[in-house]
Amino acid sequence: MRRCAPRIAGGLAAALLGTAALAGCTAGGDDRPLVVVTTNILGDVVTEVVGDQAEVVTLMPAGADPHSFEISAQEAARMREADLLVANGLGLEEGVLAQVEAARADGVPVLEAGDVVDPVEWSTEDDTGTDPHFWTDPGQMVAVVDAVTDAVDEHVAGVDTARLTQDADAYRSQVEDLDAWMTEQLGSVPAERRNLVTNHHVFGYLAERFGYTVVGAVVPSGSTLASPSARDLEELATAVRDAGVPTVFADSSQPDRLVQVLAEQAGLDVAVVPLFTESLTPAGGGAETYLQMMRANTEDIVEGLR
Repeated sequence: MRRCAPRIAGGLAAALLGTAALAGCTAGGDDRPLVVVTTNILGDVVTEVVGDQAEVVTLMPAGADPHSFEISAQEAARMREADLLVANGLGLEEGVLAQVEAARADGVPVLEAGDVVDPVEWSTEDDTGTDPHFWTDPGQMVAVVDAVTDAVDEHVAGVDTARLTQDADAYRSQVEDLDAWMTEQLGSVPAERRNLVTNHHVFGYLAERFGYTVVGAVVPSGSTLASPSARDLEELATAVRDAGVPTVFADSSQPDRLVQVLAEQAGLDVAVVPLFTESLTPAGGGAETYLQMMRANTEDIVEGLR
C-alpha cells in the first residue's frame, strides 16, 4: 500500500507542503504503487524492470551531477510515501543522503544498489575510498537488476510476479549482451594504450573488469565536490606524459576547464573527450538510457585510445 507522508507542522508553508504531499494519496492521483529512485541511471534500470506496473519517480534530473544534486521538500515527502526507495549508495548521492535516511527511519523499504555489488577502491598517494560508480561495469549491473527485481517483488504490493520476472529477464539479457559487446570493443585497444585519465575517479569498475589502468584523475577523489591542488595537477601531468596518454576524458555533466588545464600542462597533443559517465541525457542527447550511455562511452574510449 502507498504510504501517505505525515503532516509537517510549523506554519502555513508547511501545511501547504503537507497538502501537496498528500495529493498523491487521493482518488484523483496515480493509484499504482510508488517506487522512488535517486539517480537517473538507476531510474532507467528500475523502469525497465518494473514497466508500467508501478509509478517510478526519478529524483535526479537528466544531465545533473549525482554528487551534488538536491531535491525539493515535496520530493522528499514523496520519498517518505514510497512503497520502495532505490538508491545508489556507497556515498554517491551526497546531496540527498539525509532524506534517504529519513525515509528509512519512517519505515520505507530502501534498496541501496551498492550493497549488492563487489565494490572497488579508488586511491591516490594521499587518500583512498570506495568507488560508487559501479554501473561502468555492466557485469555489476546484472546483480543490481536481480536485486531490484527481488525488492520490487517483496515490497511493492499488486505487482504481477510472473510479468515482473519476464521483464527483468529480458532486460538482464540486454545488459549481458552489453557486457559481451564491451568486452570485444575494449579488448581491441592495444594493452599498452589502455590507460584512463578522467576528471575524477569514475572508471575503476570498468578498468578492473576490462583490463585497463586508471593513470589518475584531475580531481583526485571519487566525488566531484573535491578540488585538486596545483601539486595534484602537476603530478598527474607527469603521469600522463610518462604513460603517453593520447586522450583524457571529461564528464559531460561537468565543466572541462580543469581537464583542459591538465592537457596544457602535460605539454602533449592530448585530446579532451566528454563522456556520459554519471548521468543520462535528455531526449536526443545521445545517452537517454543506461544501455545507450555505455555503448556511446565505449565507442569514444576505444576511438580515443587506439
